[in-house]
Amino acid sequence: MAGAQIRKHSVSIRGHRTSITLEDAFMDALKAMAEERGMALAALIADIDGAQQTPGNLSSALRLAVLDWALSARDARVP
Repeated sequence: MAGAQIRKHSVSIRGHRTSITLEDAFMDALKAMAEERGMALAALIADIDGAQQTPGNLSSALRLAVLDWALSARDARVP
């Protein structure tokens, strides 16, 4: 499946180093989200992390944020 390669990525969130494990397709989408919003990737990841209602798996939260972003873009195109 295209984009199914899973990789570990190190990121710094508010000065704290952590790692996330994401499929290439999700990482590419996060980069596109950050670019669309005019912000650094690390800042977007920190925002998504900070918005979690309950602390949990950051990689899962990032995947859900990408899904929400993609669905919102789709819904904006549907008349």
